[in-house]
Amino acid sequence: MDELVKKIAALGLPGILFVIATATSGGSVAAVVTMLSSLGGPFGLLGGLGLLGLVGILAEYIAGFGIENVLKLIYTERSNTESVRFLLKEIKDLPITDELKLKLKHHISPVVVTEPEEGPTPKTIEIVDEELST
Repeated sequence: MDELVKKIAALGLPGILFVIATATSGGSVAAVVTMLSSLGGPFGLLGGLGLLGLVGILAEYIAGFGIENVLKLIYTERSNTESVRFLLKEIKDLPITDELKLKLKHHISPVVVTEPEEGPTPKTIEIVDEELST
């Protein structure tokens, strides 16, 4: 069992996804092949295996670079071609922490706070209502 765990751990996230798929299918090879085929889309089983490999590469890259940095780079690139308002709404709906949402929002739409300039102070005018006596 330890040898199997070591081999799956060496596969990383794709190995974990494969174990989960196998466990949820009850160990049925047909169900696992069907799942991989459906993941592969028009490329079938080979596409599904390729997708597991791609997930592994992405997971390794994200782990090394950091999810925050990867998301910032993605949204910076998308902000060149898409509406910032649309991207802000999308970020609001992401299943991530509020802190990370705030960082992403400030990254693609930084708020510039300026101090008001001190100008001449306004004059105070007093209005007096006088009653006329007759």
